[in-house]
Amino acid sequence: MLANAGRTFAALALGAALALAAQASAQTAATPAPATPAPAPAAPAPSTPAATPPAAAQQPVDPAEAAAQPFEVKSRPAIVVSGAAKWEDGYKAITAALVKARAALAKSGLKEGGRPVAAFVDTDDDNFKFQAMIPLDAAPSGAVDLGPYAKIGETPAGRAIKFQHRGAYDDVDSTYEAITAFLDEKGYEAQNVFVEEYLNDPKGADDSALELAIYVFIK
Repeated sequence: MLANAGRTFAALALGAALALAAQASAQTAATPAPATPAPAPAAPAPSTPAATPPAAAQQPVDPAEAAAQPFEVKSRPAIVVSGAAKWEDGYKAITAALVKARAALAKSGLKEGGRPVAAFVDTDDDNFKFQAMIPLDAAPSGAVDLGPYAKIGETPAGRAIKFQHRGAYDDVDSTYEAITAFLDEKGYEAQNVFVEEYLNDPKGADDSALELAIYVFIK
């Protein structure tokens, strides 16, 4: 599901970008100036200044292109539950780990500081290792009881590009394929770390209401 390190959302962004560019190009064709009526034969018509053509419309900046720019991601304290799974079991494994992280959060009495995330820290064609995280409002000042599965850690930090996936998690592979195409086109070299931030709570892997932010860390 979460696909190998090459999964893709840029295709959605790139496809939208190309569609917007083509539409803008079709609408910016110059409009011919209206014809000037011929002067009456009795008296010469006064000279009329040539009509000034309308200024060329400024080409809009593609929002997808503008959004997909590298920026610095800062680390945040978080409750962390580590796990590993096969790609086909990815959604189930990540959601199960996040349930454990939420249980640890409730046990600790700490305050949640953001939407849950999963950091993919090691991947190959068949399997991946991850850290499911609940960001905290602040790091604990002392020892806290998180239970047997969780620990205090930090979300990944560094230079990254943010993409978005809207739709079922079962379809996220196409988003990662598009991201890979975008990175190749722009000449970015990705690290073997990427993060998914779950912006809402879908009912399952086939829930098309899912909204997902994907942070690809680059060298």
